[in-house]
Amino acid sequence: MIPAELFKKIRQIEIRTKGLVSNIFGGEYHSAFKGQGMEFAEVRPYQFGDDIRSIDWNVSARYSDTFVKIFEEEREQTVMLAVDVSGSGDFGSVDKLKREIAAEICAVIAFSAIQNNDKVGLLLFSDQIELFVPPKKGRRHVLRVIRDLFAHGTQSPRTHISCALEHMLHVLQRRSIVLVISDFMDSDFEVPLRMLARRHDTIAVHLADPLEEMLPDAGLVDMVDPESGAQITIDTSNLDVRETFEALAHQRTAELNRLFRRARVDRIPIQADEGYVDPLIQFFRKRHKMH
Repeated sequence: MIPAELFKKIRQIEIRTKGLVSNIFGGEYHSAFKGQGMEFAEVRPYQFGDDIRSIDWNVSARYSDTFVKIFEEEREQTVMLAVDVSGSGDFGSVDKLKREIAAEICAVIAFSAIQNNDKVGLLLFSDQIELFVPPKKGRRHVLRVIRDLFAHGTQSPRTHISCALEHMLHVLQRRSIVLVISDFMDSDFEVPLRMLARRHDTIAVHLADPLEEMLPDAGLVDMVDPESGAQITIDTSNLDVRETFEALAHQRTAELNRLFRRARVDRIPIQADEGYVDPLIQFFRKRHKMH
């Protein structure tokens, strides 16, 4: 039984994200993620301008006329949402935690997918596989995915992205769209990411909070690593400390961007204080232009 408060939250997410899908994302999603191939639909009489390579010579010979094969886009696809639920997701300096933003992004993608008759699956990971929900269709299934995103109690605070990527390499048999939603505060995952991107359309949804990139001048501040529990006190009134922190954050982002480019993985940057709607729309439109 879902607690009343959680049920209310899921219902609010459904209403808000379905509105976004109906008004903004549905068509953008469809044009961004084309089908994986073409399937035979029918034959019809040859018309001037048809490609002669599409002529069906067997049918043409049988009926003593010229017929061409018509193909349609193979539309049904599988969308896999791989979500980092480690301790760093429980951080947010704006109005939402990174984990809550990730859940809303997943809801938008999932409702867009089922509107296009695609299957949706879910993988929650920390430094282990926390939960795997096999891909299926339908609203009821999507609501289950959203419930799992909000209700799952994380088993470990640590992150090991490689284990999630390797798991997907094993469980996804046919080519799928894989969205890895994380702050990517981890290392040594480039090799499995490359392997996954070779087999599947892999997209990195990179979540970031402004406080992780720039410190305010707030005097002595106690900082805790949510994954290791390590604590440190830093003097944020010291300009050198703030500038070093900012430089290291920029360096880390630049290294991640280079890693994604090498692995041939598209990146959607999501800033917690700027929302996810515009970055997703920009990504979908950029994808559409590339097709």
